Amino acid sequence: EIFIGLIMALDAVALYLLLPDVKSRFFLSLWTAILHMFFPIIGYSIGHWMLQVLMQWANLVSSILLFGIGLQLILSTKNRDIVSIPLFLLSLTASLDTFSVSVSFGMLNLQKHLFIISAGIWTFVLSYISLHLAKSNHPLKGDPLKWIAGISLITIGIYTFIQ
Repeated sequence: EIFIGLIMALDAVALYLLLPDVKSRFFLSLWTAILHMFFPIIGYSIGHWMLQVLMQWANLVSSILLFGIGLQLILSTKNRDIVSIPLFLLSLTASLDTFSVSVSFGMLNLQKHLFIISAGIWTFVLSYISLHLAKSNHPLKGDPLKWIAGISLITIGIYTFIQ
């Protein structure tokens, strides 16, 4: 769960590395971390409910969700358009995928609190660091992190499907 929380933070890091002109880096990082904990709470609840309803389909559905999200992360590395949007919408956009991933984790009955705290802490720390790196024109950009997160989610999805 701690490692998965780290993986969930990487998509926000990859996005925030592309934004050199963010003025409120601390508040954006904090808000994104809160949303990275809020959406999984909802996702876990729905995933747990879905587990009760669709017990025999749980592994297949969660595998498909994880695989699809991982694939979406990898494919998003081709989109280079940077749009100026409010901090709330930016953090919301960076955090929405945690909902669908947490539905899968709720269906797998993983430890909810450990994942949520891990995702929040990793997201805050790594988002704040990546926003500072983006401002300093650091050569590290978001594509490798999106690939790592995407491949990790695809691997977890395939592993879940096999189990």
